[in-house]
Amino acid sequence: MKIKFFCPGWGAEKIPFKDFLVQVKNDGFDGVEISLPMEKKMRDEWLLRINDLGLELIVQHHETDHGTYQKYLPEFTDRLYWLAEAKPLFINSQTGKDFFSFEENCALIANADEIEQKTGVQILHETHRGKFSFACNLMPPYLDTFPNMKITADFSHWVNVSESLLEFQQKTIDKIIPNVYHIHSRVGYQEGPQVNDPRAPENKEFLNRHFEWWDAIIKERIKAGDSDFTITPEFGPQPYMPLLPFTQQAVSNQWEINKFMMTLLKSRYSTNGEITI
Repeated sequence: MKIKFFCPGWGAEKIPFKDFLVQVKNDGFDGVEISLPMEKKMRDEWLLRINDLGLELIVQHHETDHGTYQKYLPEFTDRLYWLAEAKPLFINSQTGKDFFSFEENCALIANADEIEQKTGVQILHETHRGKFSFACNLMPPYLDTFPNMKITADFSHWVNVSESLLEFQQKTIDKIIPNVYHIHSRVGYQEGPQVNDPRAPENKEFLNRHFEWWDAIIKERIKAGDSDFTITPEFGPQPYMPLLPFTQQAVSNQWEINKFMMTLLKSRYSTNGEITI
C-alpha cells in the first residue's frame, strides 16, 4: 500500500495560491487538502493550477455559521454538491453540530450519503470538536446506524474533549478504526488539540499514543486490501499554535512542523513509497 501526503491550505491563506502550490510541490507533498472558493471562476483557476503542477486534491467542507438544523441543511447540501464538482479524491466534511439532536445529525449523514451516490465523490466525516463526532464515546450509535460510514481520524480532538489519552475507551477506538480512510496527523494532549511542537521530548508520550492509533489504522487498511492511503499533517496556525504573550509570536513554525510530520511518517511507514509496517 502506498501512502500519499497532503499539505493543508489552513494557515497558508496569506500566501498567493500559486506560490503556495509551488512550495507544496517543492517540499514533496503529493497534493493539497483545501477548501474551495464559492466563485466559479476562481475555483476553476485554482483547479487548473493544481492540475498543472501534478498535485492531487482533497477538498474540505468546514464550519457553517448557522445555529439551527433548518438553516444548516440547505447550505450543507449546496456546499457538498459544489465541492463534488471539482472531482477531488474525496470530500472531508466537518459534519453537523454537537448541539444538534442525534436524529438531525443522522439526517445530515444520510444526506451526505445520497450526495456521494449521485456524484460518485466519496464523503468522509472528520472527528472534530463542535460536530456530531466531537467525542469518542458518542460514536458507536452513529456507526450502528451507518455501518459503512467513512471517517477522517483526527483523534487530537477527542483527546482534548475527554481530557485524556482515551486510555479507557480502547474498545470504542477499536470499533471506529475499520471505518477510518484518512488521517489528520495532528498530536493533541489532554488540555488542547495541538501540542506546541511534536519534536519536543516533553511531547513524546502524546506522539507515541497517536502513533498507536495511526499504526492500527494503517494495518487495518492493509488488511482490507487498499492500494493507497492518505495522510494530511494538519498542525494549524493561531489559535491552535500557541503564541508568546505580548509579542504574539508563534512558539513553533507551522509549515516546518507539518513537513517534519510528513518526513517522520514516511520514515515510519514506507520504503520506496511502499508501506512496510
